[in-house]
Amino acid sequence: MVRKYFGTDGIRGRVNQGKMTPEMALRLGLAAGRYFIRGHSGDRVVIGKDTRRSGYMFEQALTAGFVAAGMEVFQVGPMPTPAIAMLTRSMRADLGVMISASHNPHYDNGIKLFGPDGFKLSDTVELEIEKLMDSSLGKYLQPSETLGKARRIDDVAGRYIEFAKSTFPTDMTLEGIKIVIDCAHGAAYKVAPIVLQELGAEVIPIGVSPNGYNINDGYGSTAPEAMCALVVAEGADIGIALDGDADRILMCDENGTVIDGDQIMALIARSWKSRDLLKNNSVVSTVMSNLGLERLLAEDGIDLIRTAVGDRYVVEQMRKNGCNVGGEQSGHIILSDFITTGDGLIAGLQVLVEVIKRQCKVSVACDQFKPVPQLLKNVTFKVKDPLNYAAVKEAIAVGEGRLNGSGRLLIRKSGTEDVMRVMAEGDDEAIVNQVVNNICKVITEVA
Repeated sequence: MVRKYFGTDGIRGRVNQGKMTPEMALRLGLAAGRYFIRGHSGDRVVIGKDTRRSGYMFEQALTAGFVAAGMEVFQVGPMPTPAIAMLTRSMRADLGVMISASHNPHYDNGIKLFGPDGFKLSDTVELEIEKLMDSSLGKYLQPSETLGKARRIDDVAGRYIEFAKSTFPTDMTLEGIKIVIDCAHGAAYKVAPIVLQELGAEVIPIGVSPNGYNINDGYGSTAPEAMCALVVAEGADIGIALDGDADRILMCDENGTVIDGDQIMALIARSWKSRDLLKNNSVVSTVMSNLGLERLLAEDGIDLIRTAVGDRYVVEQMRKNGCNVGGEQSGHIILSDFITTGDGLIAGLQVLVEVIKRQCKVSVACDQFKPVPQLLKNVTFKVKDPLNYAAVKEAIAVGEGRLNGSGRLLIRKSGTEDVMRVMAEGDDEAIVNQVVNNICKVITEVA
C-alpha cells in the first residue's frame, strides 16, 4: 500500500517543505470535505491545533477548503488531540481535524483526521481522500449559495475539562497529592493543570508558556528530565509529562525514576483484570513493547496482542478484538472505556486511581516488572531495500540464532525516512548489544 500524503499518524512533515504546505492543506480540506459531506445543511467539521506558530496557517488553509466544499467549520483553537476526538462525537460533527506534529519540534507540523465516531480514519479512507486530493478538485467547488461557513467556538476547553474529570471516580480525591505536570508548551497547557487542581491535587505546572516555537523544546514526554528533577526538588509524589498534543504520557515516581507506557499498561491491565473490568482478557500493544511486559501479563493469564508501530494500529486491533486497554511503550495509552484515541491525561488519572487504592508510593505501584534488556538503533541507507542483500539476511539469521528463543529481534524500515530500525531484546544484555551492532554494521556496509 503506497500512500503519497498520509503516514502512520496522519500527514506530517517540515513546514513549507515537501508535502506540508498551505496548498496541500487547502486541497486536503476540499477533498476530505467532499468525502464526508452528506449534501444537506449541518455538515460540520471541528478543527483544533496545538501551539505551533504554523498552526494558524494550516488552520486557515483547511478552513478555506472545507468552506469551499460546503461544510460548516468550528475552530476551537489549542486543544489536546483526544479532546478533538471527543468533541467530534459530542458535537455530532462529520469530521474532526487536529493540526499537530505531536512530539516533533516546532518546525514540523501535521494533520490528523477523525471520523464522526471519533476514531482515526482507516487506511482505506485515507487512500480515497488522497485520490481526491490529486484529482481535478475544481469540479467539487460549491456555488456561492451553498458555501459553508466558519466560526470560532470558545467554550470547548470547559467541555474537555469536565469530560476528563468524569473519568476519575467520584468517591476519590487527589487531595494531599503533589503533582508536577509538564505540558511541553503544547496543546494541554491550559486544561491539564486545571483538571488536576479541580480534583484536589497540589499542582506544579511546567511547560505551560507556549510562544509558538518552544513546543517540546526541553519539556514534555520526549524530554522528561526537567519534570524528574523538579519532582525530586519539590518533594512531589509524582510527575506527569505530556507531549505536544497530549495524546501520550510519560511519568516519574517520587524518586524521579521514569515510568514508561509499558509499566502504565501493566498496572492498569492487572488492576482491571482483578476487578473484572479487562475486556477479552487481553492488552494490545506494538512490536516495540518490552518482552518483560508480555511475560508479566502471561503470569496473570492476560494475552498481549502485538501490532505494527503506531497507535492507530493499536486502536484498530482493540476494536477488532473487543479490548479496552492498549498502547505503546512510548506513552500512547488507549483506554477505550473512556476515549477513542490515546489520552495522556486520562491515562495519568487512572494511574493515580491505582496509587490511591493501594495507599502506597508511586514507585511501588508502578514497579510492575523488570524490563528485559532492549536496544534500538537507527541506520541510514541509500540502497532500495537493504533487507534483500544476502549479507544482511545472514546477519539477521545469525542474530536470531544467538538470541535462541530467549529474546526478540525486530527490523523495520521507517515510514517517513530512509532509516532502518534495528531492535533486539533478551535476557543477556551483552548478546543483545552484539546482535544489534552487528546487523547495523552489515547494513551500513551494503548501503
